[in-house]
Amino acid sequence: MMNIGEATKLRIIELCNENMITVNKLATLSGVTQSTLNNIVGGRNNSATISTIKKLCDGLNISIRDFFASKLFDDLEQEIK
Repeated sequence: MMNIGEATKLRIIELCNENMITVNKLATLSGVTQSTLNNIVGGRNNSATISTIKKLCDGLNISIRDFFASKLFDDLEQEIK
């Protein structure tokens, strides 16, 4: 099972691949700083804000619903320990 941070990271990479853009290009398109996006994709930031995800979605011209419409988010581990 994966946590939300891992799923988010993989989803961003998946969307970049689908759109044939780099993570750095996504940063430019979305107005999210490269350092923030690199920290998320590099696994150093496991708690991307909804605000950041919304900006990424805007840069990709997709909805937040589209972002989370992935099997990656179907079986997340319980965050409350």
